[in-house]
Amino acid sequence: MPAMILPSLITPALLSSIRRHPQLPSHSWYFIACVTLSMLNRPDEIPKVFNHVIERGAGNVDSAPGHEEKLKIARKTREALVKLAPIGGLPRTINALFSLKNVTASSLLDEPLRYSPTSRPIEVYDMPSSTILHRGQMYFDKVYGKVSKRVMAQMDRSGTEDLGITARLLYGYILSNTSVLTAAESSYVLMAGLIPQDVNPQLKGHLKGAINNGATLEDVKAVREIIIRICEASGMRRLDDTMPGGWGWREEVAKL
Repeated sequence: MPAMILPSLITPALLSSIRRHPQLPSHSWYFIACVTLSMLNRPDEIPKVFNHVIERGAGNVDSAPGHEEKLKIARKTREALVKLAPIGGLPRTINALFSLKNVTASSLLDEPLRYSPTSRPIEVYDMPSSTILHRGQMYFDKVYGKVSKRVMAQMDRSGTEDLGITARLLYGYILSNTSVLTAAESSYVLMAGLIPQDVNPQLKGHLKGAINNGATLEDVKAVREIIIRICEASGMRRLDDTMPGGWGWREEVAKL
């Protein structure tokens, strides 16, 4: 049986409304959109977003980017999809990155054994793990603020301390690396990964974490809004008592 042909999700009108949102942090709309699409299992729509930003630029008005700007866009998008993996699952990230690669010029790719904008290969193979894990703990503490010790202790006491170990590894080697995405931008990635999953308990922590990482309240509201727009375009909706399950949210999406 042939694969289903899904309806288009990213329309010119939706792209325009996202890109031109007046309160959205600069240089962020495209990677937030790509992460949301990946989490919605629509990696096939990522090329539309990427081609648009590569041709018209990352700002809210058209301005053809030069090579260095294109490279920045490509690297931010790839790093956002990598940072989705800890909360969205590696399969989503794999499919999204290969969909992105299919429409990325070879001059904008970072190939193995060459320059790494994140330096993760060096961190994995040449640096003491204690250094990276300490950085991750500091990042975790910044995100969760005064409740960070309680949150980590809860994971350690989840019935297996391996949950806490997993969190430490992911925060150390993936999330706390801010070479390409800032701490605030990394929080936007986590928001884009969590909102489609309908997991308010985790989302609440990362909305506050975005503020702790330097975002403004207006930034967080704008990012939340465009993520929800994309989700709604995919068919997500607020579920009610007559729907025991389905594609949507069981309660209002958490907000600050």
